[in-house]
Amino acid sequence: MSQIEIIKIVASILALAVAIIGHEIMHGYIAYKYGDSTAKSAGRLSINPIVHVDIVGTIIIPVSLYIMSAPFLFGWAKPVPVNMQKVIRNGGYNGAMAVALAGITYNIFLAILFATIIPLFANPTDSFSAFITLFIAQSIMINVVLAVFNMWPIPPLDGSQFLMYLAAKLKLFKVVELYEKLFPYGMIVLFAILFVPQLSHILFMPVGWILNLILP
Repeated sequence: MSQIEIIKIVASILALAVAIIGHEIMHGYIAYKYGDSTAKSAGRLSINPIVHVDIVGTIIIPVSLYIMSAPFLFGWAKPVPVNMQKVIRNGGYNGAMAVALAGITYNIFLAILFATIIPLFANPTDSFSAFITLFIAQSIMINVVLAVFNMWPIPPLDGSQFLMYLAAKLKLFKVVELYEKLFPYGMIVLFAILFVPQLSHILFMPVGWILNLILP
């Protein structure tokens, strides 16, 4: 394995960790702002990566994508515990929707930030600058992919959570009931989509649109 391959692997792992751990911390942090200290009390607002590791989302999926030479990596961390009833009690359904969108907002913000500064690192001259360039490039891709993935309206992803609380706010209780019935089957649907190239290609198409929009 060449030095550049090692640098790319390490940069990708670090970029993925920053993206998915920060994503989960933001859910807990916004919930905390609405009076729910569940995540804080459980130690899940920590940047220590160990407390956020999910065997499937943090290890199996990213490693599988790398082995299959996928054009991008993505994954997820262990969801932070949130007492949404307390959030709703303090902030209403707007608070619940803010918690649901917190991770996506974090990922989009990071992607835009790194897209803004990547021209400064366009010509690496040594191993360290090459690592920084690869970390920034991987961070842009991973954060956009993670944001788009979580926008899907499939339980238990953030997009479904947002739509469920929006439906509750609008008193569309049939939609809420439908999502509650779908939750036990959400992961099965997700894995089916991820391993059917035609479906995943369609649902990941916004990744290219966003990258074209934010990259110089």
